[in-house]
Amino acid sequence: MTLSNMRKNGLILALFAVIATALVVGTEKLTASQIERQAQQQLLSTLNQIIPPARHDNDLYQSCRLLTLPQAQQPSTLYRAWLAQKPQAVAMQVTAPNGYSGAIRLLVAVDNSGYVMGVRVLEHKETPGLGDKIETRKSDWINEFNGKTVKGADDDRWAVKRDGGMFDQFTGATITPRAVVGAVERAVEFIKANPEKVYSDNLPHCQEQHHE
Repeated sequence: MTLSNMRKNGLILALFAVIATALVVGTEKLTASQIERQAQQQLLSTLNQIIPPARHDNDLYQSCRLLTLPQAQQPSTLYRAWLAQKPQAVAMQVTAPNGYSGAIRLLVAVDNSGYVMGVRVLEHKETPGLGDKIETRKSDWINEFNGKTVKGADDDRWAVKRDGGMFDQFTGATITPRAVVGAVERAVEFIKANPEKVYSDNLPHCQEQHHE
């Protein structure tokens, strides 16, 4: 093989490598954007389940704000609902750190009177057939929070029935519902006590954190 042919073959291989790399990068970017859009659509669907469209005239996803709760290391994500420029409800992402198999991420919606509009589980690792009953596709247990409110810091109703509270536990699985009840109670108590904070115009947009 002549030096000219070797150079030609080398250039061809290099060109193929560049094209292959470009295809991989392009595919990754396309897939990432599709995954992000699907995640946004899923989140918006969940938000509309717990804050019905009739209760707001703004884009809930675009209303995303960040608020750092007391003793929290990371800011919580808020989605505020407005109707005719008046605050109607807020959905807050909170974490129950003490689930049976780890942290449980939740979305808790509370109206401007301090009552729960709905709760949904965003992520968990609880035991299938036991702890996963916190999912709406497994049971309607999570709907027990609807219409409830917290009557002060010492509201002992906010516990599972085994602990003297008003919420059912699961047969063979008390740790999971106990963790969820505690996390929802803390979220409701904070939102109810701090309307000026959760509806503040000065809260940073969620996109600002993403751009850091």
